[in-house]
Amino acid sequence: MDQVLQMAFANNPDLAAAQWEIGITQGDRQQASLIPNPELSWEAEDTRRNSRTTTVMINQPIELGGKRGARIEVASRAQDAAEIELERKRNVLRADVIQAFYNTSTAQQRLLLSRQSLELAQRGLNVAQGRISSGKSSPVEGTRAEVQLSEVRLELKRAEREEANAYQQLARVIGVPLPAFASVSDSSQPMPTVPEPSLLLNRIGQTAELRLAKLQIDQREASLGLEKAQRIPDLTVSLGSQYDERERERVNVVGLSMPIPLFNRNQGNVLAAARRTDQARDLRNASELRLRTEIQTTLAQWKTANTEITSFNQTILPAAQSAVDTATRGFEMGKFNFLDVLDAQRTLISARGQYIQAIAEATDAWVRIERIFGDVDKLTHTP
Repeated sequence: MDQVLQMAFANNPDLAAAQWEIGITQGDRQQASLIPNPELSWEAEDTRRNSRTTTVMINQPIELGGKRGARIEVASRAQDAAEIELERKRNVLRADVIQAFYNTSTAQQRLLLSRQSLELAQRGLNVAQGRISSGKSSPVEGTRAEVQLSEVRLELKRAEREEANAYQQLARVIGVPLPAFASVSDSSQPMPTVPEPSLLLNRIGQTAELRLAKLQIDQREASLGLEKAQRIPDLTVSLGSQYDERERERVNVVGLSMPIPLFNRNQGNVLAAARRTDQARDLRNASELRLRTEIQTTLAQWKTANTEITSFNQTILPAAQSAVDTATRGFEMGKFNFLDVLDAQRTLISARGQYIQAIAEATDAWVRIERIFGDVDKLTHTP
């Protein structure tokens, strides 16, 4: 899995596209810091050459009310948000890779178990046919064994198809069009232990999602400050020279101009920005509530699934395998009928399926926590 994670971080096109956002916001931040360009103007009064008056002016807008600083603040908050969003996307990609990797591993395991079940069903058929040939069993038992074998073969086909789909999904997450591998091995880092709910809930403010939600409040407040600054009109200073052809005289021209905020005082944009700030606060509170609920329910699922996995490994699967072996030997010796063998086989196959489902549920819970916090193992070992 470590190898797959490295490949995904290097090749995944969605992550590569998200990384460009850092450079985009850097450009926006640079643009926000620039002052307005001066304007050069030329005008002529009277088009007759001997009597016209020409004026050359340089007009420089001067921003008032802290507009430039407010723009820089908005762009800086957007730059910070892009960095956190990239972190969040990396966490999501890591979780997707883990999910796809364990789905592939589970598909491989399901295929292996299906093949073992096929061998088990074939063994039961061989035993039944042997007893039928010796006249010790009814041909009906042979039919039952053949039906069982056919069902297991269908399950094997489904397992093969699921494995192929899992390989394709893992390749997509890595960022390659086709699987470049024939199988996946166990991860060098096993699934971490279930963290305590209090540990994660106390660190919920460190999650990328809540930090991004908090930063979005700051962005909205910075935008509100910019809209308030826009209420103050800018001053334009004009300097120039005027030449009168009739008088043969040149005079200097100085001017000041400023819009009169009589009707438009940007009041609508200020109101909208204020409401967006309030909305961002409510969205942040909603995100925290949702995360707290999701963390608690996910940890409960994770703990339950781990308990089931332990029970299957220590008790259920060994007992089911022992029951199959005992029933098969007893049928060979004439102590049991074939229905007992079929029942034991179906119990073992069902237990194996439930075991795989428990692994899938534990993995799903782990991945959901990884999406929220990132590397859970590092988080739980950080003081």
